[in-house]
Amino acid sequence: MMLLFQQHRTRITILLFCLFLTACAMGPDYRRPAIEVNEQFRMTELEGASIATLPWWKFLRDETLQKLILEALMNNQDLKQATALVEEFQARSHIARMDFLPKLDGNINAPFFGTLGGFPRAGFPTDFNYFGMGTLNWEIDIWGRIRRSNEAARADLFAQEENRRAIILMLISAVAQTYFDLLQYDMQRNIAHRALASWEESVAISRAQLKGGLISRLDLDQFEAERANAVARVAEFDRLVVNKENELNVLLGRNPAPIIRAQSLTQQHIPPEIPAGLPSELLQRRPDILQAEQALSAATARVGMTKAMRFPRFSITGLMGVASPALSNLLLSDSDFGTGGVGLATPLFNATILGFEQRAAEAKVTQTLANYRQTILLAFREVEDALVTIRTASEQRKARQKQVEALRSALHVADLRYKSGITSYVDVLLAKRNLFEAEFSLTETHRLHLVSIVQLYRALGGGWHHENETSEQN
Repeated sequence: MMLLFQQHRTRITILLFCLFLTACAMGPDYRRPAIEVNEQFRMTELEGASIATLPWWKFLRDETLQKLILEALMNNQDLKQATALVEEFQARSHIARMDFLPKLDGNINAPFFGTLGGFPRAGFPTDFNYFGMGTLNWEIDIWGRIRRSNEAARADLFAQEENRRAIILMLISAVAQTYFDLLQYDMQRNIAHRALASWEESVAISRAQLKGGLISRLDLDQFEAERANAVARVAEFDRLVVNKENELNVLLGRNPAPIIRAQSLTQQHIPPEIPAGLPSELLQRRPDILQAEQALSAATARVGMTKAMRFPRFSITGLMGVASPALSNLLLSDSDFGTGGVGLATPLFNATILGFEQRAAEAKVTQTLANYRQTILLAFREVEDALVTIRTASEQRKARQKQVEALRSALHVADLRYKSGITSYVDVLLAKRNLFEAEFSLTETHRLHLVSIVQLYRALGGGWHHENETSEQN
């Protein structure tokens, strides 16, 4: 009994010693780099919870647009590819974890040994024609190579998950922006058709006046030139509408087809207040920043891997099996054999190469750190750009609306003065031209205001963490 206890104590001591050896890992542990963050965005005007905390279906309220976004989230090919990448790196993470376990390989051989013309056949050099054999190899992770490998694999997996979320956010904003572009072209095409009808009427009136000697040929030529310009505008917007529909269909993962629209551009919801939140929230919300951080974590772990590879590898090895000259005796107790021991593998001629691999891994950390900081800088820039665009676009839209109202009044007055014989039809021509151009500009500004809000939503990292809640909006 005492002997049995001593044997168990010896095994426990060895086990604890091995655990002590494997308690450390080579290389630096990852720590999030210190990033200087302002207390608030420079262009922000409102305080409060960020608009990015809203689910996308509460932010984009057009039901037709919501259906298009849901279709894109189901069928977009880039998103499917990103999802498959996540699955691939999940499998790679499982593979990396398997390195902690012993590897056991088995094989069964039945080499035929006999004579041919008095000479033995080439083959197994004994009389044992049947045997089965298994080899065991279990690496002891003393220097932490396997643990660092697992850290890197997990970080790679998390990076791919953030990449998938980034594509979801990109997809939501891209569908919304393309949809708003399409609505803009719809409105501008309608304006071009109204302009064409108006110029057709003006050309008809001018021809009658030319026959009566009331105007010159020059006046008629000007009206016909304006009509031709309107025809060209209509054709241009016909092309732009079809191109934009095709672009949207690609995002939806379907072949070219007409896109159904319900609400017009001016009927789209514009939030009355658009708070951006705190800059520090970007570090926790934006998927591209989180992806860059996970890439930095993986690169840091691989430095430890390359360091550990420069040290000897210890492993428990074994060989076991059964052998018999007759297949019928293969499973008898006296046919088994086995051996075991501790293996040691150390780099010799490739030590210099491993040193360069460590330097390459350290340089990779420097690269990913610079990329992480650059990603944060670009994120802050995108937020600030979107904030200033929202503010200026809102001011532009209000000014353009006043301009259109004033030009409509001017056209009405010019038309009355012309009908009263006070002025020539050239004043009507100028008033019409100015009004149509102002209406085109108002439409562009309205679309810019909507798109800038979507761009802010994306820049703040909004919506991507709500993709599993889409059932709530149905």
